Amino acid sequence: MITFVRTNIFLMPPKKVVITGGPGTGKTSLINALLDKGYTCFEEIIRSLTSEAKRDTPTEQVAQNPLAFVQDPFDFNTKLLEGRMEQFHKASMHQTSIVFYDRGIPDVIAYMDYFGQSYTQYFERACRELRYDEVILLPPWKDIYKADEERLESFEEAVAIHGHLEETYHGLGYGPVLVPKGTITERTTFIIEALNLQM
Repeated sequence: MITFVRTNIFLMPPKKVVITGGPGTGKTSLINALLDKGYTCFEEIIRSLTSEAKRDTPTEQVAQNPLAFVQDPFDFNTKLLEGRMEQFHKASMHQTSIVFYDRGIPDVIAYMDYFGQSYTQYFERACRELRYDEVILLPPWKDIYKADEERLESFEEAVAIHGHLEETYHGLGYGPVLVPKGTITERTTFIIEALNLQM
């Protein structure tokens, strides 16, 4: 007699894809579009940390990214790093073939490099050992850039941050896929096609 054992269709861990880029490049809009299409996505966690940091910081000191203005930037960045590490590991809990992240672990050290902040081997080891399968990079785009209560950089600062992100990911051995400018639909379609996914 032959016994059939029912197994889960997703035997392999899901493919992990980071969507990154400087502030105001349309990452969140793309993540929302991918969510609407039924893909599993992990949203950016820095905005909630930013709001918490602003509550604990005198208003006159809040002039730019929280990585620069918080009273203990190292503690802030450690929380951010560990939050993204947690997101990385949570992918295995999802029965899906692919997951998307709004920013990845290497973004933390890219921003710290931009602000001239030091970090330990703990940060570097996390970037080297917790590897993503693909990196999608959105370029600076002045026409859509807009500052808000959590996005505190100027466009010129956003361009500089993009440079640090690109350098960091290349330095870790990634070959980011650059997304061309276009509508949300066009950019979403580009990502899906670049990753050979089903529409």
